[in-house]
Amino acid sequence: MRNSLEHLLRKSSCILITLRGLSSRKKEYSESKIIGYSREQMFEVVADVENYEKFVPFCLKSDVTRKSDNELFGILEVGFPPLVESYTSKVTLVRPYLVKADCTDGKLFNHLTTTWRFSDLPKVQYNNNRNNCKVNFYLSFEFKSLLHSQASFFFFFFFFFLTYVLLMKC
Repeated sequence: MRNSLEHLLRKSSCILITLRGLSSRKKEYSESKIIGYSREQMFEVVADVENYEKFVPFCLKSDVTRKSDNELFGILEVGFPPLVESYTSKVTLVRPYLVKADCTDGKLFNHLTTTWRFSDLPKVQYNNNRNNCKVNFYLSFEFKSLLHSQASFFFFFFFFFLTYVLLMKC
Protein backbone atom coordinates (compact mmCIF):
# COMPACT_ATOMS: atom_id res chain seq x y z
CA MET A 1 0.00 0.00 0.00
CA ARG A 2 2.80 2.39 0.87
CA ASN A 3 4.44 2.01 -2.53
CA SER A 4 1.06 2.43 -4.24
CA LEU A 5 0.39 5.67 -2.37
CA GLU A 6 3.84 7.05 -3.17
CA HIS A 7 3.38 6.08 -6.83
CA LEU A 8 -0.04 7.76 -6.91
CA LEU A 9 1.35 10.95 -5.42
CA ARG A 10 4.18 11.05 -7.95
CA LYS A 11 1.89 10.19 -10.85
CA SER A 12 -0.58 12.94 -9.97
CA SER A 13 2.19 15.58 -10.12
CA CYS A 14 1.94 16.29 -6.41
CA ILE A 15 4.96 17.25 -4.39
CA LEU A 16 6.92 14.12 -3.60
CA ILE A 17 5.85 13.36 -0.07
CA THR A 18 6.87 10.09 1.47
CA LEU A 19 5.17 8.47 4.41
CA ARG A 20 8.50 8.44 6.22
CA GLY A 21 8.30 12.24 6.39
CA LEU A 22 5.07 12.20 8.34
CA SER A 23 6.79 11.24 11.59
CA SER A 24 8.78 14.46 11.60
CA ARG A 25 6.84 17.56 12.59
CA LYS A 26 9.16 20.04 10.87
CA LYS A 27 8.47 20.47 7.16
CA GLU A 28 10.40 22.57 4.66
CA TYR A 29 9.99 23.39 1.00
CA SER A 30 11.87 25.74 -1.29
CA GLU A 31 11.85 26.53 -4.98
CA SER A 32 13.13 29.16 -7.39
CA LYS A 33 11.48 30.13 -10.63
CA ILE A 34 11.87 32.72 -13.35
CA ILE A 35 8.55 34.30 -14.25
CA GLY A 36 7.31 36.86 -16.75
CA TYR A 37 6.49 39.62 -14.28
CA SER A 38 8.62 42.27 -12.62
CA ARG A 39 9.70 41.97 -9.02
CA GLU A 40 7.49 45.00 -8.26
CA GLN A 41 4.42 43.25 -9.70
CA MET A 42 5.12 40.05 -7.77
CA PHE A 43 5.82 41.95 -4.58
CA GLU A 44 2.45 43.73 -4.84
CA VAL A 45 0.55 40.45 -5.23
CA VAL A 46 2.32 38.60 -2.40
CA ALA A 47 2.18 41.60 -0.02
CA ASP A 48 -1.59 42.01 -0.56
CA VAL A 49 -2.45 39.95 2.54
CA GLU A 50 -5.81 41.65 3.15
CA ASN A 51 -7.10 40.28 -0.17
CA TYR A 52 -5.78 36.71 0.15
CA GLU A 53 -9.31 35.45 0.83
CA LYS A 54 -10.23 36.53 -2.72
CA PHE A 55 -7.55 34.57 -4.56
CA VAL A 56 -5.60 32.18 -2.31
CA PRO A 57 -6.97 28.61 -2.28
CA PHE A 58 -8.48 27.53 1.06
CA CYS A 59 -8.07 31.01 2.59
CA LEU A 60 -11.48 31.73 4.11
CA LYS A 61 -10.66 35.04 5.76
CA SER A 62 -7.74 37.46 5.72
CA ASP A 63 -7.54 40.50 7.98
CA VAL A 64 -4.73 42.98 8.45
CA THR A 65 -4.79 44.26 12.02
CA ARG A 66 -1.85 46.66 11.84
CA LYS A 67 0.10 48.03 8.89
CA SER A 68 3.09 50.27 8.20
CA ASP A 69 5.37 50.71 5.20
CA ASN A 70 7.68 47.87 6.20
CA GLU A 71 5.52 45.46 8.20
CA LEU A 72 2.01 44.31 8.87
CA PHE A 73 0.22 41.91 11.16
CA GLY A 74 -2.38 39.66 9.60
CA ILE A 75 -4.79 36.97 10.70
CA LEU A 76 -5.51 34.20 8.22
CA GLU A 77 -8.29 31.67 8.55
CA VAL A 78 -7.54 28.68 6.36
CA GLY A 79 -9.13 25.33 5.75
CA PHE A 80 -12.31 23.74 4.62
CA PRO A 81 -15.04 22.67 7.03
CA PRO A 82 -14.76 20.99 9.41
CA LEU A 83 -10.97 21.62 9.48
CA VAL A 84 -10.56 25.38 9.83
CA GLU A 85 -7.65 27.02 11.63
CA SER A 86 -6.53 30.59 12.11
CA TYR A 87 -3.18 32.08 12.94
CA THR A 88 -1.54 35.48 13.22
CA SER A 89 1.61 36.43 11.34
CA LYS A 90 4.03 39.31 11.37
CA VAL A 91 4.81 40.12 7.75
CA THR A 92 8.06 41.94 6.98
CA LEU A 93 8.04 43.95 3.74
CA VAL A 94 11.19 45.10 1.96
CA ARG A 95 9.79 46.72 -1.18
CA PRO A 96 10.15 45.25 -3.84
CA TYR A 97 12.60 42.53 -2.79
CA LEU A 98 11.14 40.53 0.09
CA VAL A 99 7.94 39.42 1.81
CA LYS A 100 8.55 37.30 4.91
CA ALA A 101 5.77 36.04 7.19
CA ASP A 102 6.38 34.56 10.65
CA CYS A 103 3.59 33.09 12.75
CA THR A 104 3.43 34.98 16.03
CA ASP A 105 0.61 33.47 18.08
CA GLY A 106 2.14 30.04 18.72
CA LYS A 107 -1.22 28.28 19.18
CA LEU A 108 -0.99 25.92 16.25
CA PHE A 109 2.67 26.04 15.19
CA ASN A 110 6.01 25.88 16.96
CA HIS A 111 7.10 27.91 13.96
CA LEU A 112 5.79 28.88 10.56
CA THR A 113 7.85 30.95 8.14
CA THR A 114 7.23 31.78 4.52
CA THR A 115 9.77 33.84 2.60
CA TRP A 116 9.40 35.29 -0.88
CA ARG A 117 12.46 36.93 -2.48
CA PHE A 118 12.25 38.75 -5.79
CA SER A 119 15.23 39.70 -7.94
CA ASP A 120 15.60 41.29 -11.36
CA LEU A 121 17.21 39.44 -14.22
CA PRO A 122 19.43 40.94 -16.90
CA LYS A 123 17.21 41.87 -19.85
CA VAL A 124 19.81 40.52 -22.30
CA GLN A 125 18.94 36.99 -21.13
CA TYR A 126 15.46 37.28 -22.63
CA ASN A 127 14.42 38.29 -26.13
CA ASN A 128 11.08 39.80 -25.26
CA ASN A 129 9.69 43.04 -23.94
CA ARG A 130 8.17 41.54 -20.81
CA ASN A 131 9.61 42.13 -17.41
CA ASN A 132 11.10 39.05 -15.82
CA CYS A 133 12.18 38.30 -12.30
CA LYS A 134 13.44 35.39 -10.28
CA VAL A 135 11.27 34.30 -7.37
CA ASN A 136 12.78 32.34 -4.49
CA PHE A 137 10.15 30.77 -2.24
CA TYR A 138 10.83 29.11 1.12
CA LEU A 139 8.39 27.51 3.54
CA SER A 140 9.15 25.98 6.92
CA PHE A 141 6.63 24.91 9.54
CA GLU A 142 6.28 22.69 12.56
CA PHE A 143 3.01 21.95 14.33
CA LYS A 144 2.95 21.97 18.11
CA SER A 145 1.23 18.60 18.30
CA LEU A 146 2.49 15.49 16.49
CA LEU A 147 -1.10 14.26 16.22
CA HIS A 148 -2.19 17.59 14.73
CA SER A 149 0.82 17.46 12.45
CA GLN A 150 -0.13 14.08 11.05
CA ALA A 151 -3.82 14.98 10.72
CA SER A 152 -3.26 18.38 9.14
CA PHE A 153 0.01 17.95 7.26
CA PHE A 154 -1.42 17.41 3.79
CA PHE A 155 -3.91 20.25 4.06
CA PHE A 156 -1.41 22.84 5.26
CA PHE A 157 1.31 21.72 2.88
CA PHE A 158 -1.05 21.94 -0.07
CA PHE A 159 -2.47 25.27 1.15
CA PHE A 160 1.00 26.82 1.02
CA PHE A 161 2.03 24.92 -2.08
CA LEU A 162 -1.14 25.88 -4.00
CA THR A 163 -0.64 29.48 -2.95
CA TYR A 164 2.87 29.31 -4.38
CA VAL A 165 1.70 27.65 -7.60
CA LEU A 166 -1.13 30.13 -8.05
CA LEU A 167 1.16 33.10 -7.63
CA MET A 168 3.74 31.59 -9.97
CA LYS A 169 1.08 31.44 -12.68
CA CYS A 170 0.16 35.12 -12.34
